[in-house]
Amino acid sequence: MSLTVWIILAGAVATYLARAGGHLVLSRFERVHPRVEAGLNAVPAAVLTTLVAPAAFQGGPAEWLALAVAGVVSLRFGMLPLFVGGALVLIVGRQMLG
Repeated sequence: MSLTVWIILAGAVATYLARAGGHLVLSRFERVHPRVEAGLNAVPAAVLTTLVAPAAFQGGPAEWLALAVAGVVSLRFGMLPLFVGGALVLIVGRQMLG
């Protein structure tokens, strides 16, 4: 197998172990402290911010248009239409705008 396949497999195993380990640690507690729960609830927003911020500051017109469309879609619809709409606009924008 190529080095790329090994890297992908190692990344998949590391991701699985991190998720399973977190689940196993939290399942040992009867009750999770409210501060820990609040911190865990903030993780998805933090991860999304780290993905969106570089596109907002370093992107071109296609990225900015996709962010604007995703923002407008988020006001009316849920998360799935937001991601699908933003991705579609980004793909089409990159093809048309370069």
